[in-house]
Amino acid sequence: MNANLAERFAELPHLLSGHVLLSMSAILVGLAISLPLGIQAAGRPRLAGLVLNAASIIQTIPGLALLALMVPLLGGTIGYAPAFLALMLYSILPILRNTIVGLQGVDPVVREAARGIGMTPGERLWQVELPLALPVIVAGLRTAVVWVVGAATLATPVGASSLGNYIFAGLQTRNWLSVLFGCLFAAGLAIILDQMIRLLEVAARERRRGLAAGVGLSLAILITASVAPRYIAFEPAGRNSAVIAGGAADLTDETIVVGAKAFTEQYILGALLESRMEAAGARIDRRDNLGSTIAFDALRTGEIDVYIDYSGTIWATVMNRPEPIHRHAMLAEMTGWLWAEHGILALGGLGFENAYGFAMAREQAAALGVTSLADLAPLAAQMTVGGDAEVFSRPEWVMTRDLYGLGAMQTRAMDAAFMYGAVRDGQVDMISAYTTDGRIAAFDLIVLDDPAAVLPPYDAVILLSPDAAANPALVAILAELVGAIDDELMREANRQVDLDRQTPDQAAQWLAETLEAGGADR
Repeated sequence: MNANLAERFAELPHLLSGHVLLSMSAILVGLAISLPLGIQAAGRPRLAGLVLNAASIIQTIPGLALLALMVPLLGGTIGYAPAFLALMLYSILPILRNTIVGLQGVDPVVREAARGIGMTPGERLWQVELPLALPVIVAGLRTAVVWVVGAATLATPVGASSLGNYIFAGLQTRNWLSVLFGCLFAAGLAIILDQMIRLLEVAARERRRGLAAGVGLSLAILITASVAPRYIAFEPAGRNSAVIAGGAADLTDETIVVGAKAFTEQYILGALLESRMEAAGARIDRRDNLGSTIAFDALRTGEIDVYIDYSGTIWATVMNRPEPIHRHAMLAEMTGWLWAEHGILALGGLGFENAYGFAMAREQAAALGVTSLADLAPLAAQMTVGGDAEVFSRPEWVMTRDLYGLGAMQTRAMDAAFMYGAVRDGQVDMISAYTTDGRIAAFDLIVLDDPAAVLPPYDAVILLSPDAAANPALVAILAELVGAIDDELMREANRQVDLDRQTPDQAAQWLAETLEAGGADR
């Protein structure tokens, strides 16, 4: 079994556990809300219209947007809570609608007959109406299960562990085996749960107690087997936590939450931080694939303890400063502001800068006579620029667009994994590249000059939450990385993942060993 496949299987118990726990809890709570509400609304047309309209409005919100909205609504909390709340709301409509439709569809003659033989309203509901409406209600429950299990893969960007970790990380690193794992196991889980619910409905309809007991036992075993690994020590294959102990600092039995954003470099750096702290005895909880604002808010509120961000991102997105300043002045001002405003410790720069830069294929740039962003204004109406999901809403793009006259340029948002291939193959004319990405050189791209210095510097900086900043052992271990990684070293680590198909853990291992050797292997 190759290392990639072994690592995917090693991650499965933890991710499947998170997915099952999240999905089942959301479905069960959604059922507990929807079924009684549907029973009450079935005989009251005005109430039925009101609750169905409310549930339908929730359903029209895209799943990822609903999940993201839960984070600020819960005061910046990430992880299980916002994902559970969003998925529970998502489960309500199909169960509620089918409960109302099923009960309203019971033949009035049957109701009258039940009333005629002296049944009370409660007896009519439980002995006549609900059994007759059961197939329709179960159909709604099955729809909810499929929706929720599928939507739970979107919980990854808000910090909840799910099978979506495979998909998001796989897309960013072009690890299609990881994407396939996430898709297959999520689909398999949805199919299994759907068929179990169908068999329970058959058992109820045909009064087959043996079938009901068997399916119930199978469902309990499935949930127990899936959730149990969540409470067992977990360490993915391929990790070597003994690479660099980082001195005598000791984190034995401490749990450290490490955050990372959703691109290759962040996965590598997250794994590097993890290996150093594990070597000092810490237990690590990884929260990958976070958005910029979600990661910062989680650090500010203590939901995560440490992650690596970039000075330009903090300056423009968090501090809302309109114009960049000199690189070192920005670092100094940012450090003071984070500590004064939020108690966040900017421990120091890693030593490299991963800036936004606008890149074109060298051959096309030469044909158009383009060497800098200032050359693009006359060509903007015929050009398309591709970028990651957040770049076109960031101040950097707005300032670049307005100052260089690029307003007529068409924008195409896409996953960062596909940007470089898109510009190489001529599907877009320009992309918002990351300057430490190894694909710039490999795909023969050039980063256009920024003569007006619109784009801010993006030094990679270690950030610690207020609580983590008060942990001297943790600070001592991470401080050894300050100034240790230059642009060339980081670019090579990125290249190993993006082009050589190494895993981020393998690239982090190489990076750690190179640092230990003092750069001798570079």
